Amino acid sequence: MHPPSLPDRSIEAYAAVTDDERLEHLRELAATLGEARILHVNSTATGGGVAELLRSIVPVCRDLGLEDNWLVMDASDDFFEVTKAMHNGLQGSGSPLTEEMKATYHDVNEQNAAELERTYDVVVIHDPQPLGMIESIREAMPEAAIVWRCHIDLTDPVEAYLTFVADAARRADHAIFSRAAYGEAIDGPPASVIHPSIDPLAAKNRSLDEEAVTAECDRLDPLSFDAPLLTQVSRFDPWKDQFGTLEIYRRARESIPDLQLALVGGMAGDDPEGLELYEQVAEEAVEDPNVHVLTDLPDQGVNVLQRRSDVVVQKSLREGFGLVVSEALWKRTPVVGSSVGGIPLQIEDGQNGYLVEPDDVSTAAGRVVTLLEDDERRATFGANAREHVREHFLLPRQLAELLEVFLEVLDLDP
Repeated sequence: MHPPSLPDRSIEAYAAVTDDERLEHLRELAATLGEARILHVNSTATGGGVAELLRSIVPVCRDLGLEDNWLVMDASDDFFEVTKAMHNGLQGSGSPLTEEMKATYHDVNEQNAAELERTYDVVVIHDPQPLGMIESIREAMPEAAIVWRCHIDLTDPVEAYLTFVADAARRADHAIFSRAAYGEAIDGPPASVIHPSIDPLAAKNRSLDEEAVTAECDRLDPLSFDAPLLTQVSRFDPWKDQFGTLEIYRRARESIPDLQLALVGGMAGDDPEGLELYEQVAEEAVEDPNVHVLTDLPDQGVNVLQRRSDVVVQKSLREGFGLVVSEALWKRTPVVGSSVGGIPLQIEDGQNGYLVEPDDVSTAAGRVVTLLEDDERRATFGANAREHVREHFLLPRQLAELLEVFLEVLDLDP
């Protein structure tokens, strides 16, 4: 395992985007935790929502005086093919779970667990990939509290995958889910619900001056910001349904002839399907000059696209939470999103965007057209969107709830 590089973060900087009472609460929680040693373990340092969360959470905790650490698994492509199949299976589809897959999974987890040289008071295991380490961690650190942080939608899993993961999850001391419904499938340890959040100070979300915006727009040529722009930002993953988004765009273009579409996504280090799907989407769109399939943009480029788009769409079929929705809403851009996973928590239908059924392309296209044809509605939705995210989906709120779980599992009085 290896520690990823981390940016600097100061808790004081968040005073510009949240209230002083919430920041003071964070300081009090950190003081109560004192010298507790915390470790987060996940499977990739780049390209996924978990990595983005940890890249902010860990340095902020350090600035609060906590000993917070983050290690990323070292693994082969074979392992990530297994864990991608697990991810798909837990969300309802995929290949059968074989004994060979289980063996690969356990071997890699044992190899990584053997590299842990220090002891910790709290170990947070993120998602199923490192869940197989629990038994080894228990042997090496019998006093440690182990928390499983599940970011995946478990409401309609393939039973074999759920059983495999649940057997490991039951060995944790506590579980955290992004929605209450996700934890109902597992009869496991005591559980909490913590909604994820965005970091408003990260390059993808921070405010930008006009010079920076203009420079990024120039780099995105031939994409035009003088014509209507519809954007989806998400990993190239079958669950994100970029092909459905293409169909929304084509139907909306019947009413908005100069409409453009930007399909933007990165490649997660633990997702072997990403490149193949990107190539399929690019091939599907290649003959339409108004469709732009973009990958591995810098975070500031994504920031500008979400900021300068007229409407953002999130056409997910299943979704653990979908923080790209809050990213766009924070920038005052209304979102048309599927009513799956955590998206309905972020979109207030008819207030800051619209919710549609995941397979209802026709209604989604109609909602996009409604927003594109009504500048005043878009502006009102945008103002509502910013405030909704400020109250519910910024990092300080999520971090306070996480530290409260740490106090609970360490039996410390907050």
